[in-house]
Amino acid sequence: MADPVDPARLAGVISPLRRALLTAARAAGDLPEIPDSQIQVIRALPDGAALAPSDLAEALHLERSTVSNLLASMQRAGLIERRPDAADGRRVLISTSERARALFSEYDLASTRILGDALTTLPPRDLHSIESALPALERLLVALLSERQPEHPVHPHPTHDRTSEQS
Repeated sequence: MADPVDPARLAGVISPLRRALLTAARAAGDLPEIPDSQIQVIRALPDGAALAPSDLAEALHLERSTVSNLLASMQRAGLIERRPDAADGRRVLISTSERARALFSEYDLASTRILGDALTTLPPRDLHSIESALPALERLLVALLSERQPEHPVHPHPTHDRTSEQS
């Protein structure tokens, strides 16, 4: 039987790897710093989705006042858009702006290019190990996200979660 995975060692690799990729992608794409809390809001609003602020607060397990403050700063930064709810004119719906979608698209391109370049420096054995580990890492991501929101199972994009490196 294989040795169990050391969670501290895994966390010790994932966190610096994520930060290194984020730093390199920001520099390569000349991308702005976006606070993690705002990234969490954007992550909760995939392309085309619109939620009420109260629904965002619930999904993110945050106080409504915290989400309200986040949304105000995000609107000033041009990252979200507000529109009236057609079904209930008293409510507003929040969605990502074209600017936010463009920034994350640029980030995706930069991070993909950087990872691709870095992968070419590794020996074939390492490439095979990384490729073999991807399905298990995707399942680990689902487990971590589902643990945060058990009533809403999460299924990340099969090949890339566009903001996972930014959090």
